[in-house]
Amino acid sequence: MAKFRMHLLVCGGSTCRSSESDLIAESLRREIEEKGLQAEVQVIMTGCFGLCGKGPVVRVMPDNAFYVGVKPEDAPVIVAEHVIKGRRVQRLLYAGTAGKEPVSDPKHNGFHRKQIRIALRNCGFINPEDIDEYIARDGYAALGRCLTEMSPAQVVEQIKLSGLRGRGGGGFPTGLKWEIASRNKADQKYVVCNADEGDPGAFMDRSVLEGDPHSVLEAMAICGYAIGATQGLIYIRAEYPLAIQRLKTAIKQARDYGLLGEQILGTNFMFDIEMRYGAGAFVCGEETALIHSMEGERGEPTNKPPFPAESGFLGKPTNVNNVETLASVPVIINKGAGWFSSIGTEKSKGTKVFALAGKINNVGLIEVPMGTTLREVIFEIGGGIKNGRKFKAVQTGGPSGGCLTEKHLDIAIDFDNLIAAGSMMGSGGMIVMDEDDCMVSVAKFFLEFTVEESCGKCSPCRIGNKRLHELLTHITKGNGTMADLERLRNMSLVIKDTSLCGLGQSSPNPVLSTLANFMDEYVAHVSEKKCPSGQCRDLMRYTIIYDKCVGCTACARACPVNAISGERKEVHFIDQDKCIKCGACFEKCKFAAVLIN
Repeated sequence: MAKFRMHLLVCGGSTCRSSESDLIAESLRREIEEKGLQAEVQVIMTGCFGLCGKGPVVRVMPDNAFYVGVKPEDAPVIVAEHVIKGRRVQRLLYAGTAGKEPVSDPKHNGFHRKQIRIALRNCGFINPEDIDEYIARDGYAALGRCLTEMSPAQVVEQIKLSGLRGRGGGGFPTGLKWEIASRNKADQKYVVCNADEGDPGAFMDRSVLEGDPHSVLEAMAICGYAIGATQGLIYIRAEYPLAIQRLKTAIKQARDYGLLGEQILGTNFMFDIEMRYGAGAFVCGEETALIHSMEGERGEPTNKPPFPAESGFLGKPTNVNNVETLASVPVIINKGAGWFSSIGTEKSKGTKVFALAGKINNVGLIEVPMGTTLREVIFEIGGGIKNGRKFKAVQTGGPSGGCLTEKHLDIAIDFDNLIAAGSMMGSGGMIVMDEDDCMVSVAKFFLEFTVEESCGKCSPCRIGNKRLHELLTHITKGNGTMADLERLRNMSLVIKDTSLCGLGQSSPNPVLSTLANFMDEYVAHVSEKKCPSGQCRDLMRYTIIYDKCVGCTACARACPVNAISGERKEVHFIDQDKCIKCGACFEKCKFAAVLIN
């Protein structure tokens, strides 16, 4: 195998590919060939590096230089300066979370310093379409150890001792789930990977599958050995074409290497994996709805028991784990349950992958030990709030999570602490909001998503969430009353207590958490008919300040409905009955004479 003195790792995740990272890789290869360096320098398309908001990203190894915002036309200077002369291209280097930190090594900046990558260990380091690169980083060693040195019961015990809990949102102990499935006898059992990631702003599972698909395949085979299953199924969103393509490639490679199929690694163990595609239904993230969808039925949840471990796919014992949960399994086997359980908190072991989105400087993917505080995530790793604005809230747990405030910033993130604060871990979406966000509108936005995604099977979710959304719409239009706030709370509690599945049971969380933490905003909407953040259009009022208006007529000329009157060089007036609150006058005025109130 050829040995290269330098590797240029180009992010090949969906986010960077959408910004032409594939063209950057082509440009780098072309420059290297023109300089006759192809025997010394290799360009590799990898998975996600994490800094999605700074992409496209190129990492130069072994120098560990981290280039962000790279364009295809930057390839010549990277090759000429860094590859040939050994000088970093300063203008492209990632400058840290505040732009003032050391740029020579990403280990020293705030974004990377507190991260521990377990599920994401290979993302950004290997070519996800080359099984040899996965094997070079201990890939399939855990499977080999399980098949040759451990009994199925010992494998289950290791997972139990590790304290690994399901990363899909439920937080159920993974080892216990495996143990239950292993004890149920059947002529056929199934291992299912839940890759139906539907939370707004969430891209954790997608990034793992795009950057390290073999880690999931290896974990599924280990689970199959542990519970006595010979068939694996990956249920993945059809909207993830890159992840699907890389999974198909990985499955074929694993079969070619004898790591899937019959007599794996020369043993009597057989296990193979097929793929099933989802059509974008959020509710199919729930395991029973997912199973029904794979069977060709309507994606609706069913009452438990029986649990899938007893009667799942085609009525057979089925173990369902999400992508991130599975990605941690090979590391636990290789490094030991004790090593994994030494990370995190007493009841939440290991690390958690979060997708940071919203009003934050470092939008992207991170992996931190359980117990890391929200303050560390948002202000150190995330680099703080965009444009120097003030932090207002963070929504954890996706559309079914809660909005936490400044008083929650020092909470140690784990399953139990977030629930106690009125939110939840969920699958790992984390949306940051600033002072300009209206929390009533935020709650309405998430309810709108839940209403759209409800399967409609149970009336508390189907009807109740619709009524909640109608009440929130009523309030944001200025038609709400104080009695409506009590109705919101009571209805939310009823929906939580009576819905069939986790979608309905957690859907009122955005309403309850914003009522608890931002009651003053709700009161302003219903009592003062005012949106303090100026986001609810129906409650906005544009007026012209008498002593600032110079009569330039710019506002009147911009108004699409002729709601502004006044002669040149005279004070203008806005007719509130005609005003459609489009904001054109505010944008055109150069004298700050238009006021929003």
